[in-house]
Amino acid sequence: MATQDVFGWGRMDHFEDMRRLQDEVNRLFSSSFGGRRRPSAGFPAVNAYANEDGIALTAEIPGVRPEDLDISVFRETLTLRGRRQAAEEAKAYHRRERPQGEFVRTINLPFQVDPERVEANLQDGLLLLSLHRPEEDKPKRIKVSAG
Repeated sequence: MATQDVFGWGRMDHFEDMRRLQDEVNRLFSSSFGGRRRPSAGFPAVNAYANEDGIALTAEIPGVRPEDLDISVFRETLTLRGRRQAAEEAKAYHRRERPQGEFVRTINLPFQVDPERVEANLQDGLLLLSLHRPEEDKPKRIKVSAG
């Protein structure tokens, strides 16, 4: 909505000003820091499914090669660390929405997992993780006797 400004200098569109300010803030937060792009807290996107035996986790990481991926697990914390290379270098982008560079994603799990029994498979940009719960940490069913 365009309105006359208070000083009579011309018409002002406050919504357009807010959009420009938001674009500038987004640009500043996604700009290079020390020559490298800052890691994004939301990349990669993950889904996790848990049951009493373990956790199945999927992560979308298109453009990441297996040799550029580091997965670690400690107690109930999973860390995905890696690097996504640029598909091509361009001097000027019209639109740039796919992050590139280093990333780190730490995920708190609902229980401890056995680090010796983690299985990882990367296929077509989708990482599949199978995280097994240690036997000693699984819930035990208690038999109740009468008498």
